[in-house]
Amino acid sequence: MTVLNTLRAAYAKHRAYVRTRDEIASMPRDVALDLGLFPEDASRIARTAIYG
Repeated sequence: MTVLNTLRAAYAKHRAYVRTRDEIASMPRDVALDLGLFPEDASRIARTAIYG
């Protein structure tokens, strides 16, 4: 069961990463800039937010 739980946790983190990355990337540029986010950095921001 431990291996299965590990795989489930990894998949859940991956889905959260993809969802976060896509949300940041699709955000209107003016809103993103107001929040201090750059859509071009969506992958880096999502990776840091989800994986630490």
